[in-house]
Amino acid sequence: MGGASVLVVDKGGRGNAIAWCFARSPQVERVYVAPGNAGSSLMEKCEQVPIKSIGEMVRFVERRGVDLTFVGPEGYLSDGIVNRFHRAGLRRIVGPTREATILESSKCDTKDFLHEIGVPIPEYRNFSDVEEARKYVREFYEEHRDDPRANLVVKADGLAAGKGSIVCNSLEDALYALDLIMVKRFFGDAGRRVDIERRLYGRELMFFVLTDGRTVLPLEAAMDYKPAYDEWDIRIRRYWGGINPNTGGMGGYSPHPWLDEGLREKIMRRVVVPTVRKFRELRGLEYRGVLYFGLMICEEDGEQNPYVLEINVRMGDPEAQVILPRLETDFYEVSEAILEGRLNEVRLRWDPTYRLGICAVSGRIVRSIGEDRGTDWFYGGGRGEEYDERMNIGYPGPHITSQPITGLEEVDPRCIVFHNGTEFARDEKGNIDRRRILTSGGRVLTLVSRGETLQEARELAYREIRKIRFRNMRYRWDIGKT
Repeated sequence: MGGASVLVVDKGGRGNAIAWCFARSPQVERVYVAPGNAGSSLMEKCEQVPIKSIGEMVRFVERRGVDLTFVGPEGYLSDGIVNRFHRAGLRRIVGPTREATILESSKCDTKDFLHEIGVPIPEYRNFSDVEEARKYVREFYEEHRDDPRANLVVKADGLAAGKGSIVCNSLEDALYALDLIMVKRFFGDAGRRVDIERRLYGRELMFFVLTDGRTVLPLEAAMDYKPAYDEWDIRIRRYWGGINPNTGGMGGYSPHPWLDEGLREKIMRRVVVPTVRKFRELRGLEYRGVLYFGLMICEEDGEQNPYVLEINVRMGDPEAQVILPRLETDFYEVSEAILEGRLNEVRLRWDPTYRLGICAVSGRIVRSIGEDRGTDWFYGGGRGEEYDERMNIGYPGPHITSQPITGLEEVDPRCIVFHNGTEFARDEKGNIDRRRILTSGGRVLTLVSRGETLQEARELAYREIRKIRFRNMRYRWDIGKT
């Protein structure tokens, strides 16, 4: 078999979905995934390459003669992986340069840019001094003390793995958020500045596009589920102080239930196209790759109007897992068109049937009757330590890993299992044992089903995910429920 080779840079479920999409192309012979996970080697044509540094990836591409590289996560992009590849003479890499990642790496600068070009955004202020920020939020809540819907959102300026935004319901919440981000530096250097926005009320939408810097093509959208728990699990919220914490995503489905052509056209015209065009004209940066617009759709005078809450420079996870399996256009050809600046020649074709994804995550381990909590390693962090429940509240908080996963081979072949946080076990000599797969993260895997209707996809997904087992496995029961 002859054909092209591709390197996908990613370690999670999004990377598995991108690799799977490339592997479907008849033009592609081999897909390498770095650093990847156990699931990266379980897909046809795919192979995990457990290297992590950009330098190692440059050398791998040079040594293997890889034809195309596609970068998934924002971390590698903001670290300048595209720049490094270009300096090494490797131009066939899909993703923005380090300079262009400012659209995600600085919320403050991005809001200033969007305000400058007239793209709709919430009322906002940026601060680098915590006392000035405190003064602003006190004045805001005093001025709006009779309006219960007047609230703020406090955002760490830099990259915070999708967790740097705190939605506030009171002055106390806002002051606490400032202390957490700017004083305690809970998100590290991302908290040197903050973007404080007036909270908008409406329907959130994650809107993804591909661009070569001039042409922009919208991808299909997905309904995403961010909160960690559904109502069935509400009793577990006591471990979070009564709140339902947000996550990177607990599942989703596509097509989106309420994004119609009229709203899609409005988003493209008012938000996406001006952003890409003015980024090139005013900043001199031609963005190439994936853009992800986090929007709030607000009803105003009978119209649905989009406002930009944030921009990300990559596909979402788990949105990619339910969107990309619906793409019928050859993804290798699409990626080549992005690199060669001829995306205007591409027409994206989509399978109209449903894909529904359920994320299985590392939840709280429940002690069995008679189990010794004081000496078992996974309860306290070391033998002989006293058990501390706070060390084991489950994703998105502290969680246990290295748990064996079983039942993967029993899943109906109509479903795809994309791995998020898995690894192969090792034997006594340290050799990889590909017969045994262990958990290695908070989000462990995403099972994706297909159905002619949403209900058919939902029934299949929930039937099949019951076949997969690992200790402390948890997932929401209401994905796709209408």
